[in-house]
Amino acid sequence: MNFDSFDMTTFWETFVVDWGTNLFLAIITFIIGRFVSKLISKGTKTLLNKSHMDAMLVNFILSILNALLLLFVIIASLSQLGVDTTSLVALLAAAGLAVGLALKDSLQNFAAGVMLIIFKPFKIGNYVEAAGTAGIVENIGIFSSQFRTGDNKEVIIPNGKIYQGTITNYSAKDTRRVDMEFGIGYDDDIQQAKKILQQLIEADDRVLKEPEPVIALSELGESSLNFIVRPWVKASDYWALKWDMNEKVKQAFDDADINIPYPQMDVHMTQLSNESNSK
Repeated sequence: MNFDSFDMTTFWETFVVDWGTNLFLAIITFIIGRFVSKLISKGTKTLLNKSHMDAMLVNFILSILNALLLLFVIIASLSQLGVDTTSLVALLAAAGLAVGLALKDSLQNFAAGVMLIIFKPFKIGNYVEAAGTAGIVENIGIFSSQFRTGDNKEVIIPNGKIYQGTITNYSAKDTRRVDMEFGIGYDDDIQQAKKILQQLIEADDRVLKEPEPVIALSELGESSLNFIVRPWVKASDYWALKWDMNEKVKQAFDDADINIPYPQMDVHMTQLSNESNSK
């Protein structure tokens, strides 16, 4: 190495002073950027909590926000070192686009999960029918939700399928109307049948007084006179009352000799004469 041509002043100004200054500015930029990022994150968390947003969604939003702020701080720090960040930003954008296309379905499920958490069409513990599945909601995640069916099966459904279809929440209201229909024969006493139905409904403590139950002859069917019975009950009593009422109505109609028609077929057989048989 030719030490005679080595200029100590140039080395000091170019490498020590310039690079040292840039490194110092980069470190200061990173420290200040991280401090500001924490303030932004803390303020965002406070605003989200005041809006009573779901805690899981709050944590997820904060995670994304922190990652974006950290990326911004790193790029700003690298620019202080003289690094060309334009190409870096373009590379990150291209990578983000590629990842977005590859995870299209996952992003759709994520967006649906955010909508489910924000608008709350159902909550944990509700009995819900969605995406062809009926069960109790046990967990609402960012990408999927977990249901428990009546026979104790665990079903995990992508949020995208839930939000795109019809959602029926059987637990959304405190009360429900039980829709039942009972048929009697055309030869039976209409008033007697209606009186029996009224007595059974009035005797059940689970039936609410308001709204008032409806009992009416709704249809003159092909083979039966059909009564509708529509009492209101607490949502938790829905199935119990419906099953009990089916049994009580059958027993009461039997005791009163009231016929409950059922589909039947009449077969008529004609006996041929011996003379016809011989032919």
